[in-house]
Amino acid sequence: MTLEEIRKQIDAVDGDLLRLLNARADLVHEVGVIKKREGLEIYAPEREEALLQSLAKRNAGGRLPEKSIRSIYREIMSAALALEQDLKIAYLGPEGTWTHQAALNKFGQSVAYLPCANFSEVFDEVARRRADYGVVPIENSTEGAVNHTLDLFADSPLHICAQILLRIENALLANCRKEEIEVIYSHPQVFGQCRNYILKNFPQVPLIECSSTTQAAAQAAKNPRAAAMGGMLAGKLHHLEVLDKSIQDSATNTTRFLVLSERTCPPTGNDRTSIMFSVRNEPGSLYNALAPFNRFSINMSKIESRPSKRRDWEYFFFVDMLGHCEDPELVSALDELKKHCSFVKILGSYPNNEETAKVDSVIG
Repeated sequence: MTLEEIRKQIDAVDGDLLRLLNARADLVHEVGVIKKREGLEIYAPEREEALLQSLAKRNAGGRLPEKSIRSIYREIMSAALALEQDLKIAYLGPEGTWTHQAALNKFGQSVAYLPCANFSEVFDEVARRRADYGVVPIENSTEGAVNHTLDLFADSPLHICAQILLRIENALLANCRKEEIEVIYSHPQVFGQCRNYILKNFPQVPLIECSSTTQAAAQAAKNPRAAAMGGMLAGKLHHLEVLDKSIQDSATNTTRFLVLSERTCPPTGNDRTSIMFSVRNEPGSLYNALAPFNRFSINMSKIESRPSKRRDWEYFFFVDMLGHCEDPELVSALDELKKHCSFVKILGSYPNNEETAKVDSVIG
C-alpha cells in the first residue's frame, strides 16, 4: 500500500474509535445516573483496577505494551469521570510536584486539581468536601515513612480508598553548567534519595531545603548559579535545563501515595488494609496486640510507630496488612486486637495493586 492509502485506513479507524468512545461515554453516563440515584461514589477504584487488569490480559500479544494500554484507558476513564461530575482532586502542591504527577497518573488530565500548601490542607479540603479526593505521599522505598501523613490520620475522619505507586526519577535542573553551581535546592526527601550523587558531584555545595521540588525549581530559576533536584515537570514549569537524569541512588526508587476519601473501598479479592492503634501501657501489650494476626495467618507488610502527641511516651502504631476489613479472618483478628488496645482505627481497605507507574517524560 502507498502512504496515502495507509493514512486513509488510519482515518477510517479513527472514525470507528470516535464512534465507539462516544458509545462508551453514553453507557458510562447511564452508570452515573444509577450511582447518583443510589447514593454511590462516582469514582470506584475497585472497578478501575479490575478493568485495567482485564484489559492487560485481553491485550496479550497485541502491539501496544501494557503500560500504553493503561495510559490510554486512564485518560478515557478520566474523561468519563469529568462528564459525570466536576471531580476535584486535592494534592500536595504546588503544580509539578511528585504528588501532582501521582494524582495525574491516577485520575488523568480531564478532572480538576486543587494544589494545597501542606499535608493538613489536603486532609481538610477533602473533609470539608471542597475536594472529592486527596492525594498524599505515605512512604518512599529509600527514605521510609512520611511521618506527617501518618500523624494526620489520628484525628481525621477520612479513609484510604486507593494507593498509587510511582517510580521516582529525579533530575539535576539548572540554567548553568554543573561546575558553576554554587547552591542546590530541593525537598529533604529528595536530598536523601540522591545522597550518593551529591557526595560524588557536589560534596562542598550548600544544600537548601524547600517545601516541595517545585518550590526548589522556582528558587533555582531566580539564581543563575543555583540548581534544583526534582522531577522534569518542575524543571519545565520554571524553564530550567536538565543537566543530569536519574540521579537517585536507587534505580527502583518508588514512592507510595494514598488516595483519601470519605469512604473506603469494597472488597476486590486482592486488597490491603491499613489500621492504627495504641496499646495500653502494660508489659507485653504490643506482643499481645499483634498475636491475633499471627494466629489468623494475616500477613503484615508494614508497621510504623509515631508519638501520639496526646500523652508523654504514648505511641500510635500503623500497620498495613493483606486482606479486606470485611474478610472474616481479619474481622476476627481486629476484634481480638481491640481487647489489648486503648484505641483502634481502621484507616481503610483498598486494591493491593502493585503496578508501579513510571513517569518517562513530562506530564502536562
